[in-house]
Amino acid sequence: MAQTAGVKPMTIAGRVASERERCIGMTDAERQWRKQWLKDQVLAPNEPVHVEEYWKERTNPIRRLYRKPLDALFEKLSPVLGVNRAADYRYITGKLGFIAVGVLAAHYYFKYGGNDWTKKGGWRVVTSKPIVLPGQPRFPFKSERVSDADYADRGFKDSVLIK
Repeated sequence: MAQTAGVKPMTIAGRVASERERCIGMTDAERQWRKQWLKDQVLAPNEPVHVEEYWKERTNPIRRLYRKPLDALFEKLSPVLGVNRAADYRYITGKLGFIAVGVLAAHYYFKYGGNDWTKKGGWRVVTSKPIVLPGQPRFPFKSERVSDADYADRGFKDSVLIK
């Protein structure tokens, strides 16, 4: 659900939020209202308040579980780095960690789970014939496939069972 509960958000700053509008002219009532509005934007010294129970109610238990190691690490680093910088580093570290795990998982899958003659499943990676133009060293291009059996091989000829 949206933060505005389906109601289109509107600014309470009014017409005096824009500097250009204020330069046109303001009434005394608008000046008083603007002064009060600016005063209301200043947070109290203890704000924002972090309520642990509120955060736990809003977040998924699985998300809290996988966030716990980095939260503990950066909680210890926050006195050194500062709260805002520690939160930024924690965010970046988490995202880079997920990217690294994804890259390693893809590498593992393509290295050990590829499609060959021993398996029914897996992604089959097929490379196209390279473009070789006249005047280039490999022109005319000669394919490594010389017999009909080379075309649907899927790694069978390189098998230890054949040798």
